Amino acid sequence: MTGLDDVDRELIGLLRDDARMPVSALAKKLKVARGTVQNRMARLEREGVIVGYSVRLKPQAEGQRIRALTTVAVEGNQASEVLRALRGHPNVFALHTTNGRWDLVAELRADTLEDFDRVLSSIRLVEGIAQTETSLLLSTHKL
Repeated sequence: MTGLDDVDRELIGLLRDDARMPVSALAKKLKVARGTVQNRMARLEREGVIVGYSVRLKPQAEGQRIRALTTVAVEGNQASEVLRALRGHPNVFALHTTNGRWDLVAELRADTLEDFDRVLSSIRLVEGIAQTETSLLLSTHKL
């Protein structure tokens, strides 16, 4: 992959805001020709920088409205086993390794607080998890 220039970064930013924006509108905002936008998008897709386009829903429109971030400390060298267990958990929406005090950050989702309590309890029982800390996500101000 070649390096991204300012036009590529601005194009990606515009597509993040509205992936359905017409090429002509993108070209106008970027102050470049339509063909330039089409060629750049094709290159970014071909090089794997853009891997797809999707629909983002506001959290209120989705099921599993209870969302939280759970930080996880892993015992010893059991990170791969814990990752495997959490990857397979249906309520783990995203999973990230990190540095610092916590080894992992998991985004959890559930339909109700009671469901969330069960999800969190099941995650805390995963062998190799030493400690967790969870924060419920109350509102979203930027996606």
